[in-house]
Amino acid sequence: MDKLEKEQVIAAVQEKIARAKGMFFTDFTGITVEQMTELRREFRKSGIEYKVVKNTLARKALENVTGYDAVYKSLVGTTGIAFSYDDPVTPAKIIKKFNEKNKKLSCKACVIEKEFFEGSKLEELAKLPSRNEIIAGILGCLQSPASGIVGAINAVMRDLVGVIDAIEKQKAA
Repeated sequence: MDKLEKEQVIAAVQEKIARAKGMFFTDFTGITVEQMTELRREFRKSGIEYKVVKNTLARKALENVTGYDAVYKSLVGTTGIAFSYDDPVTPAKIIKKFNEKNKKLSCKACVIEKEFFEGSKLEELAKLPSRNEIIAGILGCLQSPASGIVGAINAVMRDLVGVIDAIEKQKAA
């Protein structure tokens, strides 16, 4: 790889780092091609980009974007980076699920919203609710008072109809 190609890789990785809400640095030693293809397919389904990067190039890209000094010590061995642009927690769930099946992918480090976590925190991060689950919970909370008001109004109308019906039956008798 010549100097120009290295600069292009650094620029591309730097752009991904700047856009990413979540990054998961993994060690993929021992994974077969079929398993890697399966992992990449799962990532793609969720809009996550997985890139294998040389440690020196990843380090230079991280140096150009401030706030990632803690990640440097994790850049040893083979390194693949999962970039999540929408939901920062989804890669943790995919990596955990993949590990339950294959037990070969290890998480070196995680960065969520520029906050560094050791790879050992993967289990805890995978348990966090996704962005869509949080939005659904908030919408449910917002809708419950409105549905309560509608139910109360309907109950008043139903009771009023019941009273009018009872008065009509009483007059008819």
